[in-house]
Amino acid sequence: MTDAQRLLETVELEPALTARSAVIWLHGLGADGHDFVPIVPALGLDERLGVRFVFPHAPRIPVSINNGFVMPAWYDIGDIDLAKRHDQVGVRRSAAAVEQLIARENARGVPTSRIVLAGFSQGGAIALFTGVRHAEKLAGIVGLSTYMVLGDSLGAEASEANRATPILMCHGTRDPMVNIGRGKKSAESLRAAGYRVDWREYPMQHEVVLEEIRLVGEFLTGVLG
Repeated sequence: MTDAQRLLETVELEPALTARSAVIWLHGLGADGHDFVPIVPALGLDERLGVRFVFPHAPRIPVSINNGFVMPAWYDIGDIDLAKRHDQVGVRRSAAAVEQLIARENARGVPTSRIVLAGFSQGGAIALFTGVRHAEKLAGIVGLSTYMVLGDSLGAEASEANRATPILMCHGTRDPMVNIGRGKKSAESLRAAGYRVDWREYPMQHEVVLEEIRLVGEFLTGVLG
């Protein structure tokens, strides 16, 4: 079995009741699947939604912008300017890995229509990339402090199944890592392509805040309720 075929290792939180929904949540560069586990209680979800949380660990790869240091990453970053061409091979490899996780949820009894793809920063970029290209309708897509990658391929690769899927994007006005202008431009590009994007800004840096987490909880309740 090749690395591309091997299922990602994950941290999973099972609901009190039988799982009938799932949120696949991707962490940012250099973090791991444990990163967003602590925020789950703050989402305020009704246990009757039966949400399983799946937090995959990104593969460890050399990251050019960090002098080739090996760390968890969804794709390589070669330049601090995030508007430049991204690591297409890495992006597509990670998207394929997320597709495998979606397929596993289907096999465990959760239909795609009750799955949300979410992610922070680099993980959010993969959530957006995969979500708008997935062949079956998802419940929703969440991108936090992130941006769109390989946007020039969207027109040819977009899935009509997810054209109307709700997308929530949140960003910090003081983000020193991913400039808010980059995130806003990505949201505008998605809207121009016909997607329903709810854009929110918070007075924060490259992080999440409680008000934002609660909004994500409301979004999840809305698309999974």
